[in-house]
Amino acid sequence: MPDTTIRSNTEVVLIGAGIMSATLGLILKELQPDIKIDIFERLDIAAAESSDAWNNAGTGHSAFCELNYTPEKADGSIDPKKAVSIAESFEVSRQFWSYLVEENKVPSPENFIKSIPHMSFVWGENNVEFLKNRFEALQKNQLFKDMVFSTDLEVLKQWMPLVMEGREVTDKVAATSMKHGTDVNFGALTRSIFAYLTTLEGVNIHYNHEVDKLKQREDKSWRIKITDLASGQKRKVYTKFVFIGAGGGSLPLLEKADVPEGDGYGGFPVSGQWLKCINPEVIEKHAAKVYGKASVGAPPMSVPHIDSRMINGEKQLLFGPFAGFSTRFLKNGSYSDLPLSITTDNIWPMISAGIKNIPLTKYLIEQVRQSMDDRINALREYVPSAKAEDWVIERAGQRVQVIKKDEKEGGILEFGTEVITTADGTLAVLLGASPGASTAVSIMVDLIERCFKEQTATAEWQAKFKKMIPSYGQTLNDKPELSDSIREHTATVLKLVK
Repeated sequence: MPDTTIRSNTEVVLIGAGIMSATLGLILKELQPDIKIDIFERLDIAAAESSDAWNNAGTGHSAFCELNYTPEKADGSIDPKKAVSIAESFEVSRQFWSYLVEENKVPSPENFIKSIPHMSFVWGENNVEFLKNRFEALQKNQLFKDMVFSTDLEVLKQWMPLVMEGREVTDKVAATSMKHGTDVNFGALTRSIFAYLTTLEGVNIHYNHEVDKLKQREDKSWRIKITDLASGQKRKVYTKFVFIGAGGGSLPLLEKADVPEGDGYGGFPVSGQWLKCINPEVIEKHAAKVYGKASVGAPPMSVPHIDSRMINGEKQLLFGPFAGFSTRFLKNGSYSDLPLSITTDNIWPMISAGIKNIPLTKYLIEQVRQSMDDRINALREYVPSAKAEDWVIERAGQRVQVIKKDEKEGGILEFGTEVITTADGTLAVLLGASPGASTAVSIMVDLIERCFKEQTATAEWQAKFKKMIPSYGQTLNDKPELSDSIREHTATVLKLVK
């Protein structure tokens, strides 16, 4: 039989049509307008997995309210470094999005970003002390200077009436609030970016296409074998650069690429569920993102929060997410994903990491065994007046936490976002979860600097970076005037609270 495989050449292949690929593709197209880009997505729509609003992405992580980004040291002091770093990255995202809006590349910022206060809420003497120490450590930093702390019940009732409604205060309570918080619909943003990208010459997006194999050739280019799931048509694509941004599906593709930089990497999948409010009166009572403290052993994606969001033009109220366990790496994945990901290279790091994370295993077992009553009781810690009939279960997204080889410990479980690039800069892979989408621009800029070193060093690319991101090459936390100016400008363009 004749070979009917379609063969094509391109300069860049992006695998996965989520916020990461959208961001990388658009930045590269801005830097080099004649670059040829092909995007391959196994589903029939963009942003249907990790980038979708129902699948956990949406807070607009800026470390204003997420307590897990400010660990407490042994001496009781707070380490603000990670929080400041994430806040810096989110300001970079805001600048890039502002540029897209100003240049009419993405329409109507209100479709994907809105102002909403970010709050942290705790109870109990030790937790109140922790929150106060956190507030004092963060407020010293320029990006957190507008944070407000209070233990005053009347103030807390004004900030978050639903959380305080019906609450019998028998213990100390406290909260912090940041007016600069945002609610971001990364699904809507991703689809807007792809809608623009596909109007440009040299950009093609292929839905219902699954990557079967990746192999690097002698000349350092890549041959990728792909199947059109709708027709069964086979395709071979030859390219100079590959980015794998397929969410939980990135690890199996990294293993297929068979590069030394991927040795020892494994993944631990964590599924999730929300409690979704279906009572419009209750939904209207809450207009904030209120985060609490995670349970012992809980992964960062499971930090409890009562979250007001705009999804597809409607105000929603969610609580959770509740963690669970599934061997799938994607919400639309296969139960064989985890077993098939285990190799001779990563089995020991995975076993080693598992032994060291017994509390996480115990936590996940407890979460899986929870009944609806158990979930409602957890909700009532944040919404004392909650009625079971006002809430239903909504399936959240699937996350794959990174496990990597460690010389001293055998294997360690990472809860952040990990970018792997090959020494020759021809392949980049993004693994991990939170804060993910919110820091996509910083992550992709760093990736470009690593994989396109020669071009990045040119005056032309440097100038274009600074046009897209005015603070490029600088930090904002140590530059009050620049920080205030940029925050003012992005708030105006994105129609946010100043």
